[in-house]
Amino acid sequence: MGIDDKANNAVTNHVGAAKEATGKLTGNERLEREGQQDQAEAKLRDAGEKVKDAAADIGGNIKDAARKLKDGFSKD
Repeated sequence: MGIDDKANNAVTNHVGAAKEATGKLTGNERLEREGQQDQAEAKLRDAGEKVKDAAADIGGNIKDAARKLKDGFSKD
């Protein structure tokens, strides 16, 4: 996950928390729900970025394993 993505998600999460708290304090249910929605969106984006990172790691590991396997066969 890139630094920009992490920063954007963190900002969205914090803004959402502020909206939710403000909504609760003022009795504004719409603002409270909007804040909850922002936080959920940030968490979902974080999860998506982590999945992409894991997939990239798996791809790299498969390439390394294939190279090692190939090198092992060619040494015989």
